[in-house]
Amino acid sequence: AMKINQDTVLRGKKVTLVPYTAAHVPRYHEWMQSEELQRLTASEPLSLEQEYKMQRSWRDDADKCTFIVLDSERWPGQAEENSMVGDVNLFLTNTEDPTVGEIEIMIAEPSCRGRGFGKEATLLMTPYGVRKLGITKFEAKIGQENEASICMFKKLHFKEVAVNSIFQEVMLRLDVSDQERQWLLEQTNHVEEKSYTELKQPAGVLDT
Repeated sequence: AMKINQDTVLRGKKVTLVPYTAAHVPRYHEWMQSEELQRLTASEPLSLEQEYKMQRSWRDDADKCTFIVLDSERWPGQAEENSMVGDVNLFLTNTEDPTVGEIEIMIAEPSCRGRGFGKEATLLMTPYGVRKLGITKFEAKIGQENEASICMFKKLHFKEVAVNSIFQEVMLRLDVSDQERQWLLEQTNHVEEKSYTELKQPAGVLDT
């Protein structure tokens, strides 16, 4: 099961990725009431109960890996719910080729868009997928009207490979060659990988 990241924190300059837990669900649920986000993520609104169920499936399914994106300036320090800005997911949907991963990024907090949060979250997730999940080909499907997102993926060396006019989606792809792997490492050499359990425990609690 995809519990590979349940104790993983990836800490970058702007964003920190933490595992998606039940504690994040109410805030996430609130985001997904937004019609704009439903449109951008092509998703239906769920009840809070369904959202909790979804969170459990995200945690337990072998073909999904998801992180909640937190604002590094706010966390640790503030409550995670107040530091949440979005999420980033990897889907391993190609049964014939386990080296293909579909990546999705959502920056849900309007005040955090256009600040490079999505770019850094994607940069943290990509090498993680290479290292931990053996992914060498990343795909992203983005609504044609979402120019900011398309532009961001192109900056991260993704190339446009197809347009689906029925779903009005653009498919972008990144093949992780040795050269790309090197570039990704250079882009993410500031990233720290930490234990979620340890970061959540306030210092001093364990000394008793």
